[in-house]
Amino acid sequence: MFDMGFLELMLIGVVGLLVLGPERLPKAARTLGLWIGKIKRTVSGMQREISAQLEAEELRQKLNDQQKKLDEGVQQVKRGVESIAEEDSDKRSSSSADDDPGEKPPAAPPEKRLDDALARARTGSEGDDRQRPTDASTADKDSAPR
Repeated sequence: MFDMGFLELMLIGVVGLLVLGPERLPKAARTLGLWIGKIKRTVSGMQREISAQLEAEELRQKLNDQQKKLDEGVQQVKRGVESIAEEDSDKRSSSSADDDPGEKPPAAPPEKRLDDALARARTGSEGDDRQRPTDASTADKDSAPR
């Protein structure tokens, strides 16, 4: 900020010595040093607060962007599942016109099928409703006395 060399500092010291005298100059220099220290601490504290606010705002922006991307992905999956549900209901309605309607159980409402499809999508299963075999060693561990 200020470019002060040795000659400028020496000139300030000589003027201060002439104006204040040798008795008050050390006390004035100490007071001036304390004020400069307080100013530096205040400025550095403000800089830290400003940088923390900027980082927080940047993080909020990134979170908002990720939330928008996630919402778009969920909407795409929802539209896909709804179209599959519509196709499924169309197939069932066309096959029920050909077959006897009393033979098949009534279809689940589209909302239930949508919820089931979303649950399968979250868990990663592809419509596999079968029970998976359990490991015998884990069953023995659970039932073994301790």
